[in-house]
Amino acid sequence: MRKNKNYTISSTSTVRQACNFYFGTPKFLSLTGNTQKDYESVLINTCNTPVQNGKLFGGIKLKDVRFKNVTYLYDTWLTTRGVRRANHYATCLSILFNTAIRHEAMISNPASLIQRTKNKPRKIKWSEEQVKLFLDTAYSAFKWRSIGLIAHMAYDWAQRMGDMRLLRWSNIDFDAKRLDLEQSKRRADVHIPIDDSLIKMLIQQREDFGFQDYVAPRVTPRNGSYSPYNNQEISALVNEVKEEAGLPSELWGMDLRRTGITEMVEAGVDITGIMQVSGHNSPQSVMPYLVNTFSGASTALNKRKANKK
Repeated sequence: MRKNKNYTISSTSTVRQACNFYFGTPKFLSLTGNTQKDYESVLINTCNTPVQNGKLFGGIKLKDVRFKNVTYLYDTWLTTRGVRRANHYATCLSILFNTAIRHEAMISNPASLIQRTKNKPRKIKWSEEQVKLFLDTAYSAFKWRSIGLIAHMAYDWAQRMGDMRLLRWSNIDFDAKRLDLEQSKRRADVHIPIDDSLIKMLIQQREDFGFQDYVAPRVTPRNGSYSPYNNQEISALVNEVKEEAGLPSELWGMDLRRTGITEMVEAGVDITGIMQVSGHNSPQSVMPYLVNTFSGASTALNKRKANKK
């Protein structure tokens, strides 16, 4: 991680110098380790992107940054990384420029003027049969044991795959059959009971991997330690299991959290109860995860009929 050795920046500082300055600010250093790595990777990649006559964006002085430069970057991100990542890159760049403004190195933030493409929310939901087939396939081979457990926990507890890959044994109370987790995204605390089928798998996993900190680490050591999978590895392993199981490619691991939340809605759980599990801080933030389903509509209409009797 770069440290901020220069305590000031000016309008003649390059974008790359501004990045190095930002990486040493208290604001940046207060972020979680994973968020720091993400922001740093995004901004370094941005600096290494050509924007005019082959000149890298990182070599442009802050006073010379123009709106056409950032729109060119955004169009490049849309083409190479998709809408969601392009918008994330634009957010990181905007944070950088706002930092420069606060230190009087820029007057305005050109990244804030980008007309962002709206990311169409995903509504893909796994069926119960698809989840079962995936887990059966993953648990059938030791090489997929941890990825199966990560998916199992994400689905059962309606949590993010990223939090499950970093889950530690200290988060689990086997006697009480309980998960206590501080989510990485919103820092929400969730406390979730663990059902018998999952606790059985966790006990088996602890027998094989309880000698180290992580619940579902790489199944083979890397550099002498059993470290967590990174997000790219998880995506690749999920695809391997899906292919072996004959599941459609449109299913993503990240959809398991939405699937778990949607199933709670279909079961008639109220929004407050869902938030207790999902960690969302407002009903509005739960809405993107909800989809209209035949099962959900049937439950609602049956309840209406029952109330008329």
